[in-house]
Amino acid sequence: MSDDRRLLRALVDAHGRTYAEEAGIRLTDTPQPLYRLLVLSVLLSARIRASVAVAAARELHAAGLRDARRMAGASWQQRVDALGRGGYRRYDERTATMLGDGAELLTERWRGDLRRLRAEADGDLDALRRLLREVPGLGPAGVDIFLREAQRVWPEVAPYLDGKALQGAGRLGLPEDPDRLLRLAGGIDPAVLAAALVRAALDKNLVEDTRRRAA
Repeated sequence: MSDDRRLLRALVDAHGRTYAEEAGIRLTDTPQPLYRLLVLSVLLSARIRASVAVAAARELHAAGLRDARRMAGASWQQRVDALGRGGYRRYDERTATMLGDGAELLTERWRGDLRRLRAEADGDLDALRRLLREVPGLGPAGVDIFLREAQRVWPEVAPYLDGKALQGAGRLGLPEDPDRLLRLAGGIDPAVLAAALVRAALDKNLVEDTRRRAA
C-alpha cells in the first residue's frame, strides 16, 4: 500500500463520520431526514464550531422541529430557545428567522419535500446548487455542506469533493485532485471520504493524529 493510501485509510478509519451521523440523522431519500440535513447545513455555514452546530441541530429535533411544516409553524422564540440550548447563541436570533423563512419557502414551493426540489433540477448539478441557494441562510458553503452529505442518497451528485474537502487533502499532503483522491480511496463512500477530509481541513490536531496513525 502506498504512503498516500495508508494515510487516507488512517484518516477515514479514525474520522470518517459524516456530520449527519454526528447529528443523529439517519439519512434516507425521504422528506424528514433531508430537511434535517438542510437545517444542519444552514447551522454549519456560520462561523461557529461544528460541534455547536451539531448540538443545535439535535436540540431543534428534540423540540419537534424536524420537518419544514413544524419549523414554519413554530414561533420565532421556540426556534431561538432550541438554538440556545444547543449553545448556538451568537447567531441564534438571525438563524431562527432564516430557518422560519426557509421552512415557509420549502412548504409553499416544494410542499416541504426536498425531493421535489431535486426533481426540478432534473439531474443538473448547477441547477440543483442554484435552487438550494434560494433557501435563506444557505450560501455557497452551505450548499457544499448539503451536497457532500446528500451524495449518499442522491447518486447524481456523487462523487462530490468540494474545495473544503480538497483543502483537507492538501493539509495532509495528499493530492488535491478529486479523481486522484477517489482512486486512492478505492471503495470508500465518497460522503465518508469528504467528511473525513473536511475534518482535516478544520482541525490541525486531527492532521497530526492521522499522520501518527499512518506511520
